[in-house]
Amino acid sequence: MGEQHKIGSGFGHDSTADEVLAGIDLTGKLAIVTGGYSGLGLATTKALTRAGAHVVVPARRPDAAREALAGVDGVEIDELDLGDLESVKAFADRFLAPGRSVDIMIDNAAIMASPETRVGPGWEAQFATNHLGHFALVNRLWPALVADGGARVVSVSSTGHRRSDIRWDDLEFRNGYEKWQAYGQAKTANVLFAVQLDALGKDSGVRAFALHPGGIMTPLQRHLTREEMAGYGWLDADGNPVVGFKTPEQGAATQVWAATSPQLDGLGGVFCEDCEIAEVSTDDAPGVRPYAIDPASAARLWTVSAELTGVNAFG
Repeated sequence: MGEQHKIGSGFGHDSTADEVLAGIDLTGKLAIVTGGYSGLGLATTKALTRAGAHVVVPARRPDAAREALAGVDGVEIDELDLGDLESVKAFADRFLAPGRSVDIMIDNAAIMASPETRVGPGWEAQFATNHLGHFALVNRLWPALVADGGARVVSVSSTGHRRSDIRWDDLEFRNGYEKWQAYGQAKTANVLFAVQLDALGKDSGVRAFALHPGGIMTPLQRHLTREEMAGYGWLDADGNPVVGFKTPEQGAATQVWAATSPQLDGLGGVFCEDCEIAEVSTDDAPGVRPYAIDPASAARLWTVSAELTGVNAFG
């Protein structure tokens, strides 16, 4: 946990993606942003293209992606369903065929607090979509990630990781499903993935980061009713987000910062929030739980994920 401390970035809760990209020229860089056509992903894609990057947006709904990104220059849309490993392989094969390299990989797509759903060979959907799909995708794209001396991989987690450690004895919720615990496990998995990917990839120049983007009202909340969100204190009596919620542009800032900031050169495997490396926290203070950055747990999850998906760039 030696690097898991604030570095004094100069940015904060209200910083926007454009502000953290000020002075950074991404001309000639290629980024992949999963889910880069909705909510945080859309704001991230637009900010990266404004800085000069070419952004590939793999989308489960390509038609919706084309509509959302109409008029945005420097964007390429392809089809990808993270809950379907054959779709992941097909996308990766198409991307790798021309011999392209990746400079920035942002694993942004996610589902949250969904009703119990099974995908693939019966996997719990939040764990499968948020973690296993991205695990398989990054491993399949490994040749492109190392091609130009190494990329940055950003795993978008959440403060929701505090809701659950990895349930090693029941990863798939076979013994009873609870939507928030399932979300928490998936978000913890996102952090542990970055920890182990960084450990495995740094000698090849690949560095990985995980993050909490902040509270933002986006389509991620589509499985929640207005009454539920009001009960959590997210909405006021008029149905508006409470003070403290971020705009999508502010929410995208931390993942864009993690993906591009020279302040993070030489670092990796850390959890970030509010455009800063977070502190370790065991109480209600901001920060990351120790179990989410535990190297032994990260290595164990990598092994389990490789067994489940049949994909491992390092094995």
